Amino acid sequence: MTTLTSPAPSLAHSLVRRCRTVAPGLLLAIVVSLAAYGAEIIEERLLGERYVENLVLAILIGTAIRSAGRLHRAFEPGIHFAAHFVLEVAIVLLGATISLQALEAAGGRLIFGIAGSVVLAILVSYGLGRLFGLHSKLALLVACGNSICGNSAIAAAAPVIRADPGDVAAAIAFTAVLGVIVVLALPLINLIAGLDAVAFGVLSGMTVYAVPQVLAATQSGGALAVQTGTLVKLIRVMMLGPVIFLLGLIGPQREGRQTPERFKWHRMVPWFIVGFAAMMGLRFSGVVSEAMSTELGGASNVLTVVAMAGLGLDVNVRDLAHSGGRVILTATLSITVLALFAFALIGLLGFG
Repeated sequence: MTTLTSPAPSLAHSLVRRCRTVAPGLLLAIVVSLAAYGAEIIEERLLGERYVENLVLAILIGTAIRSAGRLHRAFEPGIHFAAHFVLEVAIVLLGATISLQALEAAGGRLIFGIAGSVVLAILVSYGLGRLFGLHSKLALLVACGNSICGNSAIAAAAPVIRADPGDVAAAIAFTAVLGVIVVLALPLINLIAGLDAVAFGVLSGMTVYAVPQVLAATQSGGALAVQTGTLVKLIRVMMLGPVIFLLGLIGPQREGRQTPERFKWHRMVPWFIVGFAAMMGLRFSGVVSEAMSTELGGASNVLTVVAMAGLGLDVNVRDLAHSGGRVILTATLSITVLALFAFALIGLLGFG
């Protein structure tokens, strides 16, 4: 007698089932991200400025929803999908926005000075975080965010080191507040220190988190300060690729995963880091044009906001309260150290 066995599910059937599983949570994350965009628009119309960007608002709204009540477990797969896979795709697209051609205009001394300052800042910031009682992953997130490019660096480093959503939210929330303070404080520091336009641009580019914030911080210094600050900031952003790649290499070893029987290349270098590097290469070779780079960068921003909404929806607000004071202290001292490195670089390069 022949026993009939049911055929294995087709690829299309598995895909449909997967889509149905992630749909509720993913749709909820999209709704939260749309609310964040709306809140940002309202903020700009009422206050004249976007002091809190949509990425941070998405985390705050998601966390508020999560904290208000227990979400049904049907939302969990989609929330996880948004906070991880969507974020990884956003990181790949981010690679297309980094133009290595900007290095040609900077000069070797400035490039190596910025790169060295970023590496030292990461090491010092990480050490401060550990000193103040932050566990290693949260300390590393704060260090990367302060030293490279704020939210983007934190979001990019998080999946590589397998950080918990609460750690990501804490790092982004508190460094975002500090970022706004830095932007407001820089013109005052320039007034006291009496820096010229180039030196003020270097200081701003070294300490401010995001390129738009550099533009806001350096406006008072004139066009040359804006151009210098933007260039320095872009070089800092370019450090994201090497740093994330290195984290991908040392992460499995640090966590004890690299044993001979379990050695896997995909554990050493996650797929999205390879994709990030490939997109950088396409951008540098000209395959990805300036216009296409802008479009891909916009898509990356949108996906990152959705991912941050997913992270917020997976955050227990009590975890934020538990580590908040130590994160703020670590981030504040870290940005102070980075500012000192910037002044040292200004002196070494002869700016004034």
